[in-house]
Amino acid sequence: MTSHMITADAAGTWTLGDLTVSRIGFGAMRLTGSAAFHHGTPSDRDRSIAVLRKAVELGVNHIDTAAFYFSSLRSANELINSALAPYTDDLVIAAKVGPLRDYSGEWAAWARPDQLRGHVEENLRQLGRDHLDLVYLRRSEQRWDSIAEHFGALAELREAGLVRHLGISGVEPRHLAEAQAIAPVVSVQNRYGLGHHAPDTDELMRICGEQGIAFVPFFAVAGAGGAKAASTDHDEEVLAIARAHDASPSQVRIAWTLHQGPHVLAIPGTGNPDHLAENVAAGALRLTADELDRLNAVHNKAD
Repeated sequence: MTSHMITADAAGTWTLGDLTVSRIGFGAMRLTGSAAFHHGTPSDRDRSIAVLRKAVELGVNHIDTAAFYFSSLRSANELINSALAPYTDDLVIAAKVGPLRDYSGEWAAWARPDQLRGHVEENLRQLGRDHLDLVYLRRSEQRWDSIAEHFGALAELREAGLVRHLGISGVEPRHLAEAQAIAPVVSVQNRYGLGHHAPDTDELMRICGEQGIAFVPFFAVAGAGGAKAASTDHDEEVLAIARAHDASPSQVRIAWTLHQGPHVLAIPGTGNPDHLAENVAAGALRLTADELDRLNAVHNKAD
């Protein structure tokens, strides 16, 4: 399919609390270099800024970032600030807090509840904002059985006006219930994509749909590549459906993600302007019932 001048409007919209966003957003992690986080070749600064500005031109108004998205020479938040400030009123910037990285790029620790204000303030400083539209608590799956204390600390920051809406990431259905007992949750962000899903993720996605909560999968295009890179190992069904639509396999993966429900959003990331246009255009790809059945079979085969 041609990506010429297809905008994010083609994917429709969803409302995060009181903020309306296009269902195709942009994940900022890959702006910082050729590999995830610290390792790999630093990105070209001018090209990264151009990608962000192009995203907004194409109607993207939901950008997902974090202060811990940095490489040896690049910070995703600083790039966003340089490219897009002063920010338009309709631009929604979501940040994640919880993990700590040291200046060498190594994962150092996870924040205590009393450290989360510092995490939020660091994102505000880097982005040049006085509040964050949406903040996700990124759960430590190894260390945090409960998220109540950490989420409660973020709820206090929401009351204080530093944060507008709250989300949770890396969670199970029980954590959503735990958080909702403390403050409203507008979005859940877990790893999910064609051929990759954790045991509880399908249930969590269903619960979110029933309750009007956005479900925002990350690495939806990457597949098995995860943080390292987008997948180049595509099932034959994915390739066949891509050929039928004159589309790329990545576009099929994004379209399949969006077809999981109106509350499911996509935040594909890239540092390449051509890939950006291709990702946004995937919001216009309509899969048939037969194609969805075939892709669902691929997805379930991965169990």
